[in-house]
Amino acid sequence: MLLASSPFHEIRLDHMSRAFGSHNALKDVSLNIRKGEFIALLGPSGCGKSTALNCIAGLLSTTGGGIFIDDKRIDTLKPEDRGFGMVFQNYALFPHMTVRQNIGFGLKMRKVAKAEIDRRVEEALSLVRLQGQGHKLPGQLSGGQQQRVAIARAIVIEPPLVLMDEPLSNLDAKLRLEMRAEIRRIHNQLGATTVYVTHDQDEALSLADRVVVLRDGEIRQVGKPSDLYERPDHLDVAEFMGYRNRLTGKVIAKEGDRTTVAVGNATLTGTARASLKVGDTAVIAARADDVVAGTRSDQAVEAVVETIEYRGREFVGTARTAEGLELVFHAPQTAELGSAIWLSVDPARALAFAA
Repeated sequence: MLLASSPFHEIRLDHMSRAFGSHNALKDVSLNIRKGEFIALLGPSGCGKSTALNCIAGLLSTTGGGIFIDDKRIDTLKPEDRGFGMVFQNYALFPHMTVRQNIGFGLKMRKVAKAEIDRRVEEALSLVRLQGQGHKLPGQLSGGQQQRVAIARAIVIEPPLVLMDEPLSNLDAKLRLEMRAEIRRIHNQLGATTVYVTHDQDEALSLADRVVVLRDGEIRQVGKPSDLYERPDHLDVAEFMGYRNRLTGKVIAKEGDRTTVAVGNATLTGTARASLKVGDTAVIAARADDVVAGTRSDQAVEAVVETIEYRGREFVGTARTAEGLELVFHAPQTAELGSAIWLSVDPARALAFAA
């Protein structure tokens, strides 16, 4: 494979900020991205992840801090002078150009020789598995194929960094899974450096070497996917990593990081992710598949079933406590709507946060 990204050691975001009038979309964002890394920027709508990507690309100017490749400052450069590859959410292909012409457009603008353009375009087509499709127009391709063309166009210029802004959000579920695997394969094959924006935790966990969780323009946590999935540092990070169930109560016992919380008439135990002491108000957070229907006990919360769905091997439902809290749970068999149910939380997988 001849395509290869340009040599560098590190891309550094140094206290990068971006304000729109009085609104700070990014606040003091600092991050070091090593060559060859796949970084996912993860967070809900409005958290600043796309703003961060556009600032790196040069499509938006920063209003504070700087962006560096090794020791060279690049946030003062125009987008075209940074030489990054960009994959947009809506593909942004030229409808009147063939696949080959779309992929080679950036090389043509750089005044690369025609023979070299042809060679690199064919190489890129092979990499994204679109051999034999180069003569077609984008409108003759499926959504997944169009996204492959957009990726080929981004990588054919051999950029030091590939930026992807929610590239799979317009695809159906099956295509998203297929393209997710393809994006990681292409990244590995090229040895590229990639920054990938998504609001989908599954995409971030499956693709990234490190995940950066943003909220309100600030970095909340950076870590390996397994670290964020199993050990989120903050309740809002936990919530975004799938800990949908949150039960508030008083800490009644502590043994190391094992924390027992009284929630109504139940006592629930989890691993502390904050400094907690007996008497503090705490939140037990748990994923839906760690909340299971069972028999009445002191370690189970009573609730009333509101919905129940068959998911193949099991049932998934929602239930509401007397205090009005909605819980999502898993059950081996169906439950009658409106009936009382007892829900227990796996203490080995639950987390305890300060309220």
